[in-house]
Amino acid sequence: MPANLQIDARWDAIREAREAAKKKDPEGAPSPSVMVAWSVVRAMEKHAPFRRLILEDDQIVQNDDFDLGVAVALEEDRLATAVITNANNKTWPEFVKAYNDTVAATRGGRVDAMNAPVVISSLGSFEVKSGAPIVVPPSVGTLFVGTAHRELISNKSKNESVEVITLSLTFDHRVVNGASAAAFANEIKKQIEGFKIPQSASRSVST
Repeated sequence: MPANLQIDARWDAIREAREAAKKKDPEGAPSPSVMVAWSVVRAMEKHAPFRRLILEDDQIVQNDDFDLGVAVALEEDRLATAVITNANNKTWPEFVKAYNDTVAATRGGRVDAMNAPVVISSLGSFEVKSGAPIVVPPSVGTLFVGTAHRELISNKSKNESVEVITLSLTFDHRVVNGASAAAFANEIKKQIEGFKIPQSASRSVST
């Protein structure tokens, strides 16, 4: 039983981190997509319902260590999922390499075993602001990340134009309730808005 909610997250921190990384390493700077994926992993660590899997017999299991899925568009209108295994145990450099290598291998035809509780999907390159993704077991959630755009938000006595992305989370209501999903989405928002390039040995962004 799918349900969906949406929330906006400010994009300033990701943009600043990306620009700083490009100054240090123009060719090898991590992409905003990697930064968002890292933020999602940190949120999953804090929200156990989104570390669950739905098995073929509808049994629900929850793990401390988990994979992360990334939807990859292929030729001939096909879709595959790149799977970053043990995503929560990787340092920042390991995570960046695993993300890039896994997505590239999936585009090249590799098929990974799908045991990711959450899958990230994005059509940002097509300037799509929001969407309503579907959830496919064994996953319990799919997060659609929209393109960065400007919105007016209230800032004390005046409205302010800020750059945001819309996070659209579809979740399996059999496994996760609305309050847990909202808390998870807000944690992703917090991680994105507070993002900084982690130290090499660090797995944490913010508390």
